[in-house]
Amino acid sequence: MYYIVKFLVWAAFKIAYSLRFEGRENIPKGIPVIYASNHRTNADPPLVGIGARGKYAFMAKEELFRNKLFGWLIRSLGAFPVSRGKGDMTVIDTACERIADGRSLMIFPEGTRSKDGKVHRGHSGAALIAAKSGAMIVPVGVCFGEKLRFRTKITVKYGQPIAPQDYVESAEEPNPRQLVKLKNRYMADIKLLVEGPAMEEKEETADE
Repeated sequence: MYYIVKFLVWAAFKIAYSLRFEGRENIPKGIPVIYASNHRTNADPPLVGIGARGKYAFMAKEELFRNKLFGWLIRSLGAFPVSRGKGDMTVIDTACERIADGRSLMIFPEGTRSKDGKVHRGHSGAALIAAKSGAMIVPVGVCFGEKLRFRTKITVKYGQPIAPQDYVESAEEPNPRQLVKLKNRYMADIKLLVEGPAMEEKEETADE
């Protein structure tokens, strides 16, 4: 059922938008990973998932499951409900269980949709899940203009994978400062994928 629904979503999105995927060769083969992406619209999970390898799971607000048809659809694509304001560790444990079951995890570290298209401050949830599960983080940039319209050109970029072990020493009791360093790394990579090099870097390149 998962692959049937994924194919139908892929077909619908190919009709609705002009899609392009870059960097899929960066996605490790045969192992679950954590896709950490910027967040623009509710269409982000399928956009990131279409180019992802294997099966994936992602968190979704529990309100989205109230509509039975839509709830069935997103469950079929690997979504699991998250209740805002309730125990974060339950969510972390569920995410790690999905990874242990062989599913990649899709997460949007900013926590909310960006209204201006820029990448804003991220949270350390993906870093904690990566540290506890050992799964590598693949930064992702979903890039398009101001609004999604019919046949909008969308580019989904997959960056180089990041090994949590390079930043966090202990999986059992991750050091908060080390988690922040890991978070800063994947947020910087996401920002680079979405917004490109900083102006200073462009000027230095031009001078060379």
